[in-house]
Amino acid sequence: MNLHEYQAKALFARYGIPVPEGILAESPEAARAAAKQLGTEKVVVKAQVHAGARGKAGGVKLVTGPDAAEEAAKGMLGKNLVTIQTDAKGLPVNSVYVEKPSNIERELYLSALVDRTHEKIVFMASPDGGMDIEKVAHDTPERIKHVFVSPTAGLQPYQARELGFFMGLSKDQTDQFTRVLTGLYRIFMECDASLVEINPLIVTKEGNVVALDGKLNFDDNALFRQKEIASQRDPAQEDERERIASKYDLNYVTLDGEIGCMVNGAGLAMATMDIVQLHGGKPANFLDVGGGTTPEKVTEAFKLITASPEVKAIFINIFGGIVKCDLIAEGIITAVKQTGLKLPVVARLQGTNMEKGQAMLRESGFAITPVSDLTEAAQTVVKLAKGGK
Repeated sequence: MNLHEYQAKALFARYGIPVPEGILAESPEAARAAAKQLGTEKVVVKAQVHAGARGKAGGVKLVTGPDAAEEAAKGMLGKNLVTIQTDAKGLPVNSVYVEKPSNIERELYLSALVDRTHEKIVFMASPDGGMDIEKVAHDTPERIKHVFVSPTAGLQPYQARELGFFMGLSKDQTDQFTRVLTGLYRIFMECDASLVEINPLIVTKEGNVVALDGKLNFDDNALFRQKEIASQRDPAQEDERERIASKYDLNYVTLDGEIGCMVNGAGLAMATMDIVQLHGGKPANFLDVGGGTTPEKVTEAFKLITASPEVKAIFINIFGGIVKCDLIAEGIITAVKQTGLKLPVVARLQGTNMEKGQAMLRESGFAITPVSDLTEAAQTVVKLAKGGK
């Protein structure tokens, strides 16, 4: 789950991380009032969407006076903002954040996430803020420093100083940076975050360290104990199919191919997409129905897959361990009936009662092709997606 910038900054402020003063506005008139309330000659109007690179797409504007703030908001609200981090459709702008401008001297980068290899939280810092960290990592990797935090010892002050000195901060600025880093670490641990990022973290001409932007991602599996954060979810910023999938405990990600995939187990799903690609096809989605697959889940999965007009064939790759293959076959047949599916389906069922399940699919009278071998199944579904028989 992601938060908007204004929500992230509110959380930052609660944890002692300095942020510029700003006001949320959901209408052009409210943006005008916000600019007037802030009392500065200039204000920054920022579109609130779950995507970066807003400035390059016209989603961040520095304007002079309340009238200009109203006009800027009018040009953003009710429209979709397309950035390099969105699809061609973009994301809807339903609110803007009107903020006091900052007197920037330097822009830095700071983030934290879980490093699964080291089994620790890793902080990444760079003196090259305000730009894509992927580009910095590719072109000048020596400009990024990593610090690994032991879950037993926690963040240590010397680690913060190490990063501060690496980025060329003065002693006073390093002290401020230490407080910022401590706040981020507390957010990460106490709020079940999976990613915290400030880009840019600025040093003002007055010598203050301030979070000019904020990105926060949270572990969906921990939201049951983060009620306040979960209540800030914005479904309008999420893919509709992915949102529906979460209601049924389905792990679904929209892709741009023509072969719908339904698999149980994330590892098997990745392997399935790889072998489809290997044989000349393109997956239309990642869909893991989980180990406890039921006929109801299979039906909802079919609805998600067939919602895309790009899908030309469906590939089902299920290992019947916890759930028997004949129950999966029953679910597939029920789903085909309920959805009125006309697309060809290739089903590979392996595990308990797989012979019975395969027989049920063959005798169903629908366009379902049971195949036992994975390579053969991938080749078959690719051929069918391209109009073959």
